[in-house]
Amino acid sequence: MTDTTSSSSPGLPRVEVAVIGGSGLYSLFAPGTATSHVVETPYGPTSSEVTVGEMGGRTVAFLTRHGKGHSVPPHRIDFRANVWALASLGARAVVSSSAVGGVSPEYPPGTMVVTDQFIDRTWGRPDTFFDEEGSVQHLVAADPFDPVLRAAAVSALEAQGEPFAATGTCVVIQGPRFSTRAESLWFRAAGAHTINMTMYPEVPLTLELGMGAVNISFVTDSDAGLAPEEGDDDDAVSHQLVMDRLAAAQPRIVAAIEAIVAGLPDDYAPRELVPASATAAVLARPVRSATA
Repeated sequence: MTDTTSSSSPGLPRVEVAVIGGSGLYSLFAPGTATSHVVETPYGPTSSEVTVGEMGGRTVAFLTRHGKGHSVPPHRIDFRANVWALASLGARAVVSSSAVGGVSPEYPPGTMVVTDQFIDRTWGRPDTFFDEEGSVQHLVAADPFDPVLRAAAVSALEAQGEPFAATGTCVVIQGPRFSTRAESLWFRAAGAHTINMTMYPEVPLTLELGMGAVNISFVTDSDAGLAPEEGDDDDAVSHQLVMDRLAAAQPRIVAAIEAIVAGLPDDYAPRELVPASATAAVLARPVRSATA
């Protein structure tokens, strides 16, 4: 995998791939096999330290989206800090994991999804690096997830025998509350298959900094719209249900990520969806010290 990004983090290790772990995935490497680093950014601290280790024959940087122990709620995540930090280490591809609810019966709990589209229903989140005067860029985002990386993910999951959906549209809500039943049914009617709170703006920010994105989502529940109006339902969404099912599925999720990383093409180069010079200018912005 060719690295064409100049280092914005001198003295820190260089990586080929970045992994962003979603709810329930707070470590990626075996104990004692990785190093931890504080990566300073122009946007303040990242959600967690960045750990760097070997996975699938590549040097990989890992960051947990919600911080250690799920300490950062979805609407308070500094997505720009997280994405900038990973790009500054040289990553060309970002493999992310997400916990999602299924708003379509064709996406039952236990299914992995190679997401290919999202619908943004968030508000107020800083969602571009190009918001300074004179820096405007318009991201081409019709197909936000890189087709080469998605094909690699599909092949990896097929080889593992995982039950998965090769496509899926995720509606991204503001959180931290879950949807009402009416909202869940509305999202399904709009064409969504899954629901999540963090895919936006993480994915477009990744693209703005010249990295390719691929997402593996794990369906933990049936959200609200597919649950019965009265009585108990084992698959109706709750925080505890989500965390319990993610804990049980963690070995599957980590194995899937490792297989995807190993299967990435050696000659992979991300799409240039904004000019490379604009990306380089963002990565050259001065950082804010954690002690400042």
